[in-house]
Amino acid sequence: MTTPAQSAGTQLTKDAGPGEVLLKVTGLQKHFPIRKGLLQRQVGAVRAVDGIDFEVRAGETLGVVGESGCGKSTMGRLITRLLEPTAGTVEFQGKDITHLDAGGMRPMRRDVQMIFQDPYSSLNPRHTVGTIVGAPFRLQGVQPEGGVKKEVQRILSVVGLNPEHYNRYPHEFSGGQRQRIGIARALALNPKLVVADEPVSALDVSIQAQVVNLLDDLQQELGLTYVIIAHDLSVVRHVSDRIAVMYLGKIVELADRESLYKAPMHPYTKALMSAVPIPDPKRRGVKSDRILLKGDVPSPISPPSGCRFHTRCWKATEICKTTEPQLVELKPGQRVACHHPENFEDQAPQETVLLSAAKEAAELVPEAVLEESAETSAAVAAEVAEAPQDTDDK
Repeated sequence: MTTPAQSAGTQLTKDAGPGEVLLKVTGLQKHFPIRKGLLQRQVGAVRAVDGIDFEVRAGETLGVVGESGCGKSTMGRLITRLLEPTAGTVEFQGKDITHLDAGGMRPMRRDVQMIFQDPYSSLNPRHTVGTIVGAPFRLQGVQPEGGVKKEVQRILSVVGLNPEHYNRYPHEFSGGQRQRIGIARALALNPKLVVADEPVSALDVSIQAQVVNLLDDLQQELGLTYVIIAHDLSVVRHVSDRIAVMYLGKIVELADRESLYKAPMHPYTKALMSAVPIPDPKRRGVKSDRILLKGDVPSPISPPSGCRFHTRCWKATEICKTTEPQLVELKPGQRVACHHPENFEDQAPQETVLLSAAKEAAELVPEAVLEESAETSAAVAAEVAEAPQDTDDK
């Protein structure tokens, strides 16, 4: 007998085989209008997401990281169509779903689901667990084999909950158990794409690993494709195949996990990596090479011109202030938007005069880190210079 889980895996292979593009986002924007006065005239806009491009392939996990306020959660709601985009396109399995109305999105809801950040506010306190997890079946008019109750109890057991808790209410569960209920609801209709918005950030550290491992196991069993939004770089490293780094509504680096953690190319990514604590008792007392960024993230209402990171970057020159860098592939599978990338030769080598903001930022960065950055950039540039000769010979 074929279980719903197995049939979901079969359906995924039929519709979009492993490695095929499942989700494609092009030029996606979301600007929230700011209105003032009696006539509520628009006087500005919050540029939450301001032109991003990426693809997600079937069966993979894309991690999205960045500081609070960079637009990660808004991006997640845009690709699940919980928010209407200002511009750009969202394609799912080759179909443009950017401006589908509620009726047009109804069949798509079976294939695209979301796990929300807060397990306390995302569950209706007046409904039982059975009602919450069974809601997708009623909304979509699906009658599973054996009935809704039997299927809901099976899903509860799949996510590590007691099927006998079918008639309990959310307040009777812990935070980790509530998040499992949210995961069960998202998986009820065997979706192909699951967007998880900070799925473990509201949980106790001891529970986070359990939920992350559960998501990993479910992906293997059901053939799921994930977009996981998080600010914890350790969690993202554990679960992701590729990682997108966002800053102020833009993707500044997109690379596979190994490349990103081994040799980050955008200065912002390098600063994020330096902030990850290393749990090693032997390093106690050893001076940290943490990169301290000067100032706060600029306002998304009026982002800086050129490269949005230039006001806090220790490598910023005049071209960074005037010309916005494009997200280009500098190494196989590693795309970066930077005029002066780390671990690579500069894309704008003629620019050598640092901005005053960059000089101040450089003073906060340890000299050892700057020297190491210069050495690795030179070494990688030398490798790149030799690489074309090898390919020609082949």
